[in-house]
Amino acid sequence: MDLSYELNLRKNGYTSIAGIDEAGRGPLAGPVVASAVMFDFDSVPEELSAVKDSKKISAKKREELFELILGQAAGFGVGMCDHRAIDRLNILEATFLAMKMALGNMRTKPSLILLDGNLPLPNYSSPQKSIVNGDNLVFSIAAASIIAKVTRDRIMAEMHKKYPAYQFLKHKGYGTKLHLDALKLYGPCEIHRRSFRPVKQLTRNY
Repeated sequence: MDLSYELNLRKNGYTSIAGIDEAGRGPLAGPVVASAVMFDFDSVPEELSAVKDSKKISAKKREELFELILGQAAGFGVGMCDHRAIDRLNILEATFLAMKMALGNMRTKPSLILLDGNLPLPNYSSPQKSIVNGDNLVFSIAAASIIAKVTRDRIMAEMHKKYPAYQFLKHKGYGTKLHLDALKLYGPCEIHRRSFRPVKQLTRNY
């Protein structure tokens, strides 16, 4: 993936551009994690040309790129909303909040943010652009997707140690057959999202 999208925007006067993406909107358990990543587009090393949508990269390659991105980024931030916030707010609002946290954790505020999807970040006063399929089209968004995905996967690996019966290491909280079978057998654990339908249906019995 190249930097053509961001370089074209830079011609329009945007000197600092951050890509934003999230991981964990769909799972039945654990947090939603968002990341914002910004680069100096004059000095992006060749090894980062392998950056693309995190879902299209192996776990091993994501880990390698995670370290490279953090080492080369001009700025980055990570934000997270846990299962309690998701149940309280709903998943969309929790995702937006995690994105705002990620931006708030950046040392330098970008002059433009690029978001994956078709929805703008609400109540954000600076310039922004939503891009459908952005994690496949825009380098900065793809980089943010990798940071968010690896961060969340590491969290779920820790949750696996705490709640081994649910096998979070294998499915990261998504509604696979393995996960649903464990839910039926053991009921929800502390980090399950009670507002999500499969969990809500099972919670009635526990």
